[in-house]
Amino acid sequence: MKLNFSGSHSQTHTIAGLFLLLLPLLLPNLFGPLGRASPSMFSEWNAPKPRHMTLLRGALQRQTSVQQQSRLWSPLANQGWKPCAETTKVPLPEKSRGYIQVFLDGGLNQQKMGICDAVAVAKILNATLVIPHLEVNPVWQDSSSFTEIFDVDHFIDVLRDEVSIVKDLPSEYSWSTREYYGTGIRATRIKTAPVHATANWYLENVLPVLESYGIAAIAPFSHRLTFENLPANLQRLRCKVNFQALAFVPHIRALGDTLVNRLRSSPNKNQAAQIKYLLLGRDQIGKPNTGKFVVLHLRFDKDMAAHSACDFGGGKAEKLALAKYRQVLWQGRVLNSQFTDEELRNQGRCPLTPEEIGLLLAALGFDNNTRLYLASHKVYGGEARISTLRKLFPLMEDKKSLASVEERDKVEGKASLLAAVDYYVSMQSNIFISASPGNMHNALVGHRAYMNLKTIRPNMALLGQLFLNKSMEWSEFQRAVLEGHKNRQGQIRLRKEKQSIYTYPAPDCMCQA
Repeated sequence: MKLNFSGSHSQTHTIAGLFLLLLPLLLPNLFGPLGRASPSMFSEWNAPKPRHMTLLRGALQRQTSVQQQSRLWSPLANQGWKPCAETTKVPLPEKSRGYIQVFLDGGLNQQKMGICDAVAVAKILNATLVIPHLEVNPVWQDSSSFTEIFDVDHFIDVLRDEVSIVKDLPSEYSWSTREYYGTGIRATRIKTAPVHATANWYLENVLPVLESYGIAAIAPFSHRLTFENLPANLQRLRCKVNFQALAFVPHIRALGDTLVNRLRSSPNKNQAAQIKYLLLGRDQIGKPNTGKFVVLHLRFDKDMAAHSACDFGGGKAEKLALAKYRQVLWQGRVLNSQFTDEELRNQGRCPLTPEEIGLLLAALGFDNNTRLYLASHKVYGGEARISTLRKLFPLMEDKKSLASVEERDKVEGKASLLAAVDYYVSMQSNIFISASPGNMHNALVGHRAYMNLKTIRPNMALLGQLFLNKSMEWSEFQRAVLEGHKNRQGQIRLRKEKQSIYTYPAPDCMCQA
């Protein structure tokens, strides 16, 4: 580390920075392995009381009419668009120009996009694609491979007329491994691919490597293919990969089906007794919307909370913990840190807390009979943070409440596999809603639009402003929410320039019926 002792001001900052960086060593109980903050006296503080008590009281006493419930749960009408990912069949070249390898970082949904782009790049180059290598996720520490997540035989079979794909390299190229490229500069590695590179860039920069060595390894590769000025066939191929070829392995689908079947059944006796107790003193629960359920993707982990730089009501201890976490992970370089909490909320840049997403769902008309599936990896603050959401929706479930330890055995502790189960269940739900934008949100918004399924997109700017108003009554809040979400429930939105076809599949991958 280069230190600057040119003045007392810089010296103070240097010492402060060193102190924060040395905290994991000085106070190991505050931080987990590798300096990553973990549950501690700061992160496991006593959960803040509900921040919106007036709204919460109104939401707990809410009543919804049969007509409102009918509108809410009714499927989307035909919007005049249908899936259209089939391509014009062009015979594969008799001889491949070589092998393409890609190394993909990020979480499950970022890796899915990379796989789709890799197939398209192999098509551009008339090359053979090697099943992509998935890097260990630095956040969740998951080393799951392609074949542990996706049905590789299905993947190859669906694309057999489009691109040549192999599971492994032939023996003469067995040297081309992740370890080989990590130990020095290699002529066969392409590491200069720009973000959203054009097809011509690959023809000019990667094809010569293929012709010289018979193989090219591209890393990094995330977001390395443009969405603009590509042939229609190539765009449709990317969607064919995304929506048809990338099926999860059978045991993920089987667990997903188990969860869906249990969500579609009535609550068991133990659940019913617990619900009756939770609702004591309020209108008693009636018959649930049997067979229907909504998935809530709740992205509220510590990374997101810290990176947002928003205030979540945990007081000074929480603010200090999140500031330290930002310093350790990003050396304090977080764009949102320059804004006040009020400014961030007015701009819709604060993720919704479990309490706030619960109030949104209640205002939209979801009652206390709603079967709600919580799709999340780990919620910052744990069960205490979720308690208000659970009071609003006592029929809330997740993987652990619906499936036994034995049933979850193959996916437990593996973030990508757990995310795959959540994705699968989300695609079977009657309604999907995400608490904040992100790769999971974008992937499901696109996939459900492709299938014409109801998906509610929270109006983050509106909600940020509503939650700042501490004097607002429930009826006024509900009216504003309903008005602000009329056109955010799965209506087809045509892709604009530079937007992703994986989030906006129309018109590239859909046809007007």
